[in-house]
Amino acid sequence: MTPSPAPPTSPHTVGRPRSEAREQAILDAALELVVEVGYDRLSMDALADRARASKATIYRRWSGKAEVVAEAVRCRQCHQFSFPDTGSLRGDLLVMLGEIGASLAAEDGALVAGVLWATRSDPVLANLMRAQTAEGKQAVARRIVDQAVARGEVPPTADPPSITEVLSSMVFMRLLITGEPLDKAFFEHVVDDILIPVLKS
Repeated sequence: MTPSPAPPTSPHTVGRPRSEAREQAILDAALELVVEVGYDRLSMDALADRARASKATIYRRWSGKAEVVAEAVRCRQCHQFSFPDTGSLRGDLLVMLGEIGASLAAEDGALVAGVLWATRSDPVLANLMRAQTAEGKQAVARRIVDQAVARGEVPPTADPPSITEVLSSMVFMRLLITGEPLDKAFFEHVVDDILIPVLKS
């Protein structure tokens, strides 16, 4: 008996299921190229070549380089940030700041600087970065404040966004402008002299 012919392949199922390893290779390649040549000079041809993937494969998942880079940064940060529960607001904030400092060290510092600079001239990337990469830090801040409220360390009116707003401003000032170290003394100053008083006010 002759087997029935296979049903025609839908354009929506071509290449499915997508390979997680292939997608991760593309995201990793995007970050490497941002550090090496800058966002503006990153091309889809170069990305495909570095990731050893076709441009068609990339475009099936992302509509352009802004989307690739924004997701790559978001995924990198999501893997690096935890939800600390040290038993105190101060301890939780110091863990959060320590993880941020570690993520900005060495190559990541160059990466963040390159992406932030690119957002000045690429509104698509700027919007994606605001929508995607802020989510992880805001979730951690909310958890830290909720825990502190439950312990009675801060009032229920404590504002979680103030953590990320103040912290981002101070960290990026050092990273991009002054070049001062993101060290233990700096983190303790931010926590003890700024963040805790703001949350308790």
